[in-house]
Amino acid sequence: MWQFLVKWLHSSALFPAEASTIAPWTDALYFFLLAMTVVGLVLVGALIFGFSVMYRKEKSPVATQIEGSTLLEATWTIIPLAIFLVTFVWGALLYFRIYNPPTNAMNIYIVGKQWMWKAEHPGGQHEINALHVPIGRPVQLTMISQDVFHSFSIPDFRVKREVIPGRYSTVWFQATEAGTYHLFCTQYCGTAHSAMIGEITAMSPEDYTKWTQQSTSGMSLAQNGERLYAAMGCNACHNGSAAARGPNLAGVYGSKLQLTNGSQVLVNDAYLRDAILNPSQHITAGYAPIMPTYQGQISEEGLIDLVEFIKNLDSNYRVKQTLVTAESDQAAPSTPQPIAPQQGPGANTGMVKQ
Repeated sequence: MWQFLVKWLHSSALFPAEASTIAPWTDALYFFLLAMTVVGLVLVGALIFGFSVMYRKEKSPVATQIEGSTLLEATWTIIPLAIFLVTFVWGALLYFRIYNPPTNAMNIYIVGKQWMWKAEHPGGQHEINALHVPIGRPVQLTMISQDVFHSFSIPDFRVKREVIPGRYSTVWFQATEAGTYHLFCTQYCGTAHSAMIGEITAMSPEDYTKWTQQSTSGMSLAQNGERLYAAMGCNACHNGSAAARGPNLAGVYGSKLQLTNGSQVLVNDAYLRDAILNPSQHITAGYAPIMPTYQGQISEEGLIDLVEFIKNLDSNYRVKQTLVTAESDQAAPSTPQPIAPQQGPGANTGMVKQ
């Protein structure tokens, strides 16, 4: 019966398809709320109509006092309360499931700007108003806006998340059916808001692997971040040596840092981004507040590259290589040496606030 209802609604264009693992759970809560509302409406309407007929003026020309019933009042208080509590718990469980991605989810960065969506895959694939994802695998979206508020919405996946300037927001989904699905911005963001649309292409794992191989730019986000790390001179302070003026970044991602104010912070994507732009607010214990801000000097895409570089940095090997390259460039500026592609899982990302 449930499948018939959903398929009928979708075939009649009254309801989006259920194309993700979370969609049936979301729809179940939605239809429960709808049924609860209809039942309440019918019940209250029937009572109003019935009482209007029973106690109309012709039948009761003289008003009579009706005493209340404690049992009746307790009943119509406890039953709705129980229903509302069930709805609250159900919604809370669904909320935490939607906004807490699995640990094995693949991460894709989304940058919203007037009026387009830009997707950046860790392997270096870039898309405009499009997103390719594999079915059967959880996908986490790390999103940020470059200008005003946007809202990333995929109705068929039951995904909708605000995209905010200056702050990362995340959401995840797992596509279940191959196909092409609509992508919308559902937050009014300016004159061309209605044109800020795109397509989500869900593919089999094999087809997705082929697509990534054919669409790569040749450089991963971490490798781009490595080049930016060297170009901006981050390796001068964050090089992992004993005399370094900045904290060691190797393996810092996912750990907790002790700050000079005595607090501890979890090093995640949001912290690394903020550490680059507002270093004076996050001074690592044992280091002087000498790191300058990079506000206005680096784009959101560049910040993503640096963050990816630091996330994958598990040793100082790449940092030392970028330092050697930078010194070589200074000694012979007319013959710049390219930075070799990163080796191993690591790539270095830039500046954690000192």
